[in-house]
Amino acid sequence: MYRTLPDSAILPYALYRAAQVQALDKMAIEQFGIAGETLMQSAGQAAFDYLKKRWPAAQSLVILAGTGNNGGDGYVIARLALQAGLKVQVLQLGDSEKISGDAALHYQRFLQQGGVVDEFVSIDAKVDLIIDAMLGTGLQNNIKGQWLRAVEAVNAHQAAVLAIDLPSGLHADTGVLMGNAVKADATISFIGLKQGMFTARGRAYCGEIVFDSLQIPARVYASQILSARRLDWSKLKSLLPARAADAHKGVFGHLLIIAGSAGYCGAARLAAEAALRSGCGLVSVMTEQACMLQIAAGRPEIMIHDVADEKLLAKLFSRVSAVVIGPGLGQTSRAIDLLTKVLSSSLPAVLDADALNLLSVHPALQALIRADHILTPHPGEAARLLDSSVAVVESDRFAALEAMRKRYPAQLVLKGSGSLIVDAMAKQPPAICSDGNPGMATAGMGDVLSGICGAFLAQQQAPRDAAELAVCLHAAAADRAAEDGQAGMLASDLFPSMRMLINDR
Repeated sequence: MYRTLPDSAILPYALYRAAQVQALDKMAIEQFGIAGETLMQSAGQAAFDYLKKRWPAAQSLVILAGTGNNGGDGYVIARLALQAGLKVQVLQLGDSEKISGDAALHYQRFLQQGGVVDEFVSIDAKVDLIIDAMLGTGLQNNIKGQWLRAVEAVNAHQAAVLAIDLPSGLHADTGVLMGNAVKADATISFIGLKQGMFTARGRAYCGEIVFDSLQIPARVYASQILSARRLDWSKLKSLLPARAADAHKGVFGHLLIIAGSAGYCGAARLAAEAALRSGCGLVSVMTEQACMLQIAAGRPEIMIHDVADEKLLAKLFSRVSAVVIGPGLGQTSRAIDLLTKVLSSSLPAVLDADALNLLSVHPALQALIRADHILTPHPGEAARLLDSSVAVVESDRFAALEAMRKRYPAQLVLKGSGSLIVDAMAKQPPAICSDGNPGMATAGMGDVLSGICGAFLAQQQAPRDAAELAVCLHAAAADRAAEDGQAGMLASDLFPSMRMLINDR
């Protein structure tokens, strides 16, 4: 869940790296004359206003404060809480003698208000709310010592947690844990949203994300090129055109799906129905005989063909407008031949699952990749495409995406928590989908996504738009389906939600 303060319901779509946000802050101070002391006061006030709204019954706060500007924000909150008559305990991490600049000013103001600062040892079990103001966005090394103990104490506590700017221990640029991190119920971020908050572990550790620009002038933001773009269905749905009253099925594209094998027939069925539920006019599936009856019986609207019929394949290539290949396909010699024919054709195509695995080990296939191809790897498939490992991919998803961008000149979707999307042939920064939930961690979700991607390609969406639309529709449909619960959600549970979403615009 995401929110902006004070009055907008939509978070900014621009995302930045930590160094860029620091540059924005510096520019606001040095070139626009906004005092750092004022920015810190505004940040603390915004955080206090939010916590009072989110947790109105909270009467006792523990604020863990570091020695930098993040701690300074914490001291502003502590002073405001004292003035409001709340019980406040500030636990200092690091030597208070090292607090300097604007943070030192607000530290002294808290003391002058009658506040008391204790060294962190433990957290009172009866506190209502914990404020994490320990570390800011510049963390580059794993936390250790008292910092690690404090993070562990916060995560073991029963009280709700509000993180200031970024949960301590979370890397602002990658969203990975630097040893460990505070798992917040909410995070209030200032000046610019950090890209790591929306992918990798960031989504799980930030909780609800709220934002306050601190009234930084628009000209300040013009000084930085955003590092990533946040996307969601509410932003993209306007790309779908209204349907003409005299439209027929041929207007909405004909998608060919080459997928499925013995034991994996469901992959082809899920991809095909996903394409139909995404508005595709016609869907043909070429699959093994073992799957044909099962798919036809389950969804008679899907046209089923024997994948062994090579003459029919050539005919279909002349009739369809896009292809999906890979879900449940296997990695046989026939699969290699089919993939070669798809990549050699002029048709836009989606490569998923076994098509990606074949691509990773056959350089001749890699040479056929084009800008109208969409590759949708999960981290394991991405690792194979890069001759790397899942651990390396997940240690910096942005770096992994950039590495794929250099090797595969296509539309790339790195699936996972906060899926990343990029057009390898464009200079535009990557996009992050901020929709989605853990209920999507179940079999068949990737097959559904490939079918949605193919449907939008078949409906003549530009390849980049098709990839972005598909990822966001897929995630938004999962969010709607998850209203009945995340655990136990099936990939096919997305179909009713998909239909509602593409018609609600």
